[in-house]
Amino acid sequence: MSCSSQTAFPTLRTVTISYSELKDKSANLSMKIEEGFGPNGLGILSITEVPGFSALRQNLLRLSPRLAGLPEETKKELEDPHSRYNFGWSHGKEKLESGKPDLLKSSFYANPILDTPTMEASVIQRYPSYCGSNIWPDRALPELEVAFKALGKLILDVGLMVAYHCDRYGKISISSKGMNMHEDQGLEQTLLRSRCHKGRLLYYFPAQQSNCTQDGDSTSSWCGWHTDHGSLTGLTCAMFTRDAVEIPCPDSAAGLYIRTRTDQIVKVVFGEDEIAYQIGETTEILSRGYLCATPHCVQAPKGEDASGLERSTFALFMQPDWDESLNFPEDVHIYKELIPSSGALTFGEYTEKLLDKYYHLKV
Repeated sequence: MSCSSQTAFPTLRTVTISYSELKDKSANLSMKIEEGFGPNGLGILSITEVPGFSALRQNLLRLSPRLAGLPEETKKELEDPHSRYNFGWSHGKEKLESGKPDLLKSSFYANPILDTPTMEASVIQRYPSYCGSNIWPDRALPELEVAFKALGKLILDVGLMVAYHCDRYGKISISSKGMNMHEDQGLEQTLLRSRCHKGRLLYYFPAQQSNCTQDGDSTSSWCGWHTDHGSLTGLTCAMFTRDAVEIPCPDSAAGLYIRTRTDQIVKVVFGEDEIAYQIGETTEILSRGYLCATPHCVQAPKGEDASGLERSTFALFMQPDWDESLNFPEDVHIYKELIPSSGALTFGEYTEKLLDKYYHLKV
């Protein structure tokens, strides 16, 4: 008997933009940008027909279960405690909404553009979660580095095109309020000069359940409610496997959920051949709310058919450089307690303050 074959919440399709539309700088995509990212949007849209994406997605996601299955001593060598496990292998270091360690998923973090960003020792000490060096399993899984970098760079390149059209929409929105946006303050330029984009290969371990009972909020059973804090997140559709064989997800209720600006929970879907992009909190703050971030979570499949089911996906967090100065507007409402009276922080400082708030790893 299978349970939860239907979601209790509405299912919505992302706003889509074709790659050919996106790469046309003369195209006016403001209506679609507003529909996806604006104050009444879901904070997400997807790009279709991206050349080469499908093969790169499969190449990387198929390696995720293999990485998770490496010997524990090998994975231990891939850990980086100094970065708060924000480089290399991480499992059981993050906390669920309940405060317990999250043992349901693992992560592998790396910068797909630069293995070791140019920096001074003092910078590494100040921003350890941000400025570390990549750690690759060169002997145990040599294919990972090539596949990770190839997919990460493609998602970044397409994301920069998305950022360009976000800026066009933003200029219209800001000018309508009698304000101006300097060229170098736009999302595209901020991301172009950043050395700190971070890729995250996620592997969700099989949910150990054979009935419908589950502790806590089952909607967030595989990944708790959170809002990305960076600028723009590129996301692949998940790949489900059992015994190393790719299969369709057996539970239509499983997947990505978003809490809308009106506090409604909806399930959001996009195609496996599409790249989805979500707005982060930093962009919402600096755009004065014309681009909006939304909380989201992942629900695990339920029922007997979900036994032994694994989930793999990849996210690229596109974010400002660690020394990028963020001048927060006076009317900021997100994490206001973290922002000094001057209203200015570097993104590195802002990131460390958020990690202190959520993980309490610093004394």
